[in-house]
Amino acid sequence: MKLYLKYDINKTFKSVLEEQLNKLEISYQINGLGEVEFMESVSIEKMKELTTLLSIYGISIVNDHKTQMVQKIKDLITEAINSNEKVTTNFSTYIAENLGYSYAYLSSLFSKTTYTSIENYIIITKVDKVKELITAQHLTLTEVAHQLGYSSVAHLSGQFKKTTGLTPTLFQKIIKQRKKLG
Repeated sequence: MKLYLKYDINKTFKSVLEEQLNKLEISYQINGLGEVEFMESVSIEKMKELTTLLSIYGISIVNDHKTQMVQKIKDLITEAINSNEKVTTNFSTYIAENLGYSYAYLSSLFSKTTYTSIENYIIITKVDKVKELITAQHLTLTEVAHQLGYSSVAHLSGQFKKTTGLTPTLFQKIIKQRKKLG
């Protein structure tokens, strides 16, 4: 017997974070995806313990400013793509306005740190979301294209094929076949 699960990675992350902070009795406020503000001073020992507890879940604390900025960019993109509310401006404006830096600076920093562009990261993140929506939620490509702000199904399909090597329809058929065999 197999059990198929669906989960929201953002909710899971937040739950794990809250659980560990509460376990250590640290007073905190979550300011957004991936950002926590401590309401009081935290000892070095508690920070070490928190680091250890979070590492069990693959979560690490980022101390370097450049890495923090890159993570904030990734978090903004992930949040925007997973949100039920569409980003009404283009991503470059959205990212620059939310982080308070020029897009040129953020784009350069992102590329130097990750060896890929913000645009490519957006495409990869969207394609991952497309995979989730067409397999787990059984939405049509038209519904997915609309939900993710694609100009057309053809645009979505083109990005999907360029990224995965498969059309969304073929991907969906492969997943259905695997479920039947499993």
